[in-house]
Order: sequence, then C-alpha cells, then structure tokens
Amino acid sequence: MHDNFSVNFSLKGITSILIGFYFLGAAYAIEYILEGFLVENNVLGMLSPQLVEFLIIGIAFFVFLFSSLAFFFKGRRLAKRFQYILWNRKTKTVFWKYFTSICIIFLVLFLLKEKGYIDFITPVFLIMYGVLLFLFRNKKNKNYLILPVLCLVLGALCFLIPSYWYSSLSILGIAHITYGVVVRN
Repeated sequence: MHDNFSVNFSLKGITSILIGFYFLGAAYAIEYILEGFLVENNVLGMLSPQLVEFLIIGIAFFVFLFSSLAFFFKGRRLAKRFQYILWNRKTKTVFWKYFTSICIIFLVLFLLKEKGYIDFITPVFLIMYGVLLFLFRNKKNKNYLILPVLCLVLGALCFLIPSYWYSSLSILGIAHITYGVVVRN
C-alpha cells in the first residue's frame, strides 16, 4: 500500500502540462481584459473597475480550482492503477496544507489589491507560488527545483519591472508545459 503523497501530488506529465495551459490562458485572458478595459472603443471599456477586478479574481480562482482538480484526477488514476487508497492520512494532511497555502496566497494578494499595491500582486504571487512549489517538492527529484527557482527569479524581475507581469506568467506557463513534457514519469 502506497503512503507516499508525492505520487498523488505530482507535477509530472499531463498534470504539469494542464497547469501550464491554465497559467497561459489566465495570463492571456487577464491581459485581454485589462487592455480592453483601457481602450475606448472596446466593449470591455464599458465595464466598471469593480467588475474587472471580479473577473480577474474569478480567473485566478478557476486556475487554482482546475489545477487542484488536475492533481486530484491524476492521483485518482494512479490510485486505481496501483490499487491503493487515495485519501490516506498523509495525503489528507498534505491536502489541508495545500488548501491553507492557497488560501493564504489569495488573502495576501487580496490585501495587496485593497491597499493599492497593484504592481506588487504578480511578483508576490510568483514568490509565494515558488515557495509553495518548493515546500511540496519531491525530495528525490532535483530537476523539480527548476520551477521554484524560476518563480523566484521571475518574481524578482517583476519587482524591478512591474510591466513584466504578463511575460512572467507566460514564461511560468511555458515552463510548466515543458516540465510536463520532459518529466513524464
């Protein structure tokens, strides 16, 4: 019987590819909404700022919801294949740590938005996401450290160049896709 949470919460293969596509889609959608909001002749220009904020928060929520579902379905498929219990004590503990971490990230980002530090939302997200990836890493796989380090570097770059947020999220999505293709099993 497997008691290893790294099998269930793994960024290998299709899970990482899906998360990468979610990040790419979210980055594109957020940039499209923001550009449309700033252009006068665009339909999105008629939206209120509160509605634009709601749309962006909704996109971020769905990215993490679908990413979490990708983890779940990959773990469930592996549990069926190896005939072991998906929700054992270790995986439940890790799930609650993951859920708490995601809630803390959303809370910090929401507080930054409320205080008016909008330029710091993406760099803080990237740094916190990098820390989250580092904390939930498989200690045997050294290649996995590329993603957390990339998040930290992109976060530092976004602190220096705030307009680099779209490129940073796109690079993160491409890195997830590449990692998923290279590290299949």
